[in-house]
Amino acid sequence: MTQGAGQGPEVERTATLRDFRVPAYVHEAGPYVHSVHPEVAPPPEETYPEGYTPTQRDLPVVNRGDTVQVTVDPEIAAPQSTTGQGPLYVVGDVHGYLDQLVSALQEKGLLDAAGNWCAGTARLWFLGDFTDRGPDGIGVIDLVMRLSAEAAAAGGYCKALMGNHELLLLGAKRFGDTPVNSGAGTATFQAAWLLNGGQKTDMDRLQDHHLQWMSRLDAIEEVDGHLLVHSDTTAYLDYGRSIEEVNDTVRETITRNDADEVWDLFRKFTKRFSFRDEGGADAVRSLLDTYGGSRIVHGHSPIPYLLGEVGSEDDEDNGDPVIEGPHVYADGLAIAMDGGVTMAGKLLVQQLPLDT
Repeated sequence: MTQGAGQGPEVERTATLRDFRVPAYVHEAGPYVHSVHPEVAPPPEETYPEGYTPTQRDLPVVNRGDTVQVTVDPEIAAPQSTTGQGPLYVVGDVHGYLDQLVSALQEKGLLDAAGNWCAGTARLWFLGDFTDRGPDGIGVIDLVMRLSAEAAAAGGYCKALMGNHELLLLGAKRFGDTPVNSGAGTATFQAAWLLNGGQKTDMDRLQDHHLQWMSRLDAIEEVDGHLLVHSDTTAYLDYGRSIEEVNDTVRETITRNDADEVWDLFRKFTKRFSFRDEGGADAVRSLLDTYGGSRIVHGHSPIPYLLGEVGSEDDEDNGDPVIEGPHVYADGLAIAMDGGVTMAGKLLVQQLPLDT
């Protein structure tokens, strides 16, 4: 796959990280975890827009037995907020799968048959990663922006967090093939974006108002005792000791328009698995103690990846992962919301709090 359009004689370059592979800096030490999978072609009955590049729907994973998936009965209504506001919903990673998003929101009664907001005072949070891998990332952003206005007019709201793929798309647009210090050699945003499923159709349709909207997204919020973040990492602690400080620091970093600074932000937001293994609950508590809340809700790491249900060494053909709902782990303190839509999983929309 294209690694970026460099000028001059060919030189040896350090491979740009692929965010579904686990780079060395995730655990601060240890080798990259490499896994090579063939590209997976779309099923014959599926049609995609011109310029869309399907990306592989499988991820390298080691089987794990230290987590439990919690199935949430959609028929059980969660209690209303005591603040007088409408019910709270969160949405996991969308990655350009607009049709699946609309269907999931309609299933929860948030959109009507025409795709318009019909949930009154409900509150809806997207956990980031709107683009890349799927066929219509810009369509997803346009929908979220429209729903923000429609929900506000109805007395509710629709808001969104900054994901690592928002940073990646911003960087690819702003900095292109400008070399950055990746921490493991040189890299470029353009190459990283392509390696991580960047779609030409998205870049062609990307406009200034999309860039402005993405650059102003918050990185972290606390709602009804739920600490909402995109990535399952403690790297947020590097950017401030309060929610306001983290969000201000992230926005200021993006505004300064320094390629190396934005790359470092992207690199840290790409870390994962801080909450999964031994010490994971303590990592969650470090964030809750600092920023507030009683549970973390995150996207970023697909649930099939966390559970080892795809790409295991014991079974080369595990079939499509079966995802019924969010995944609760880390002593019940963390809720994973990325259902793995890019790997034939499920795009999750969930009302909070969970009845667990």
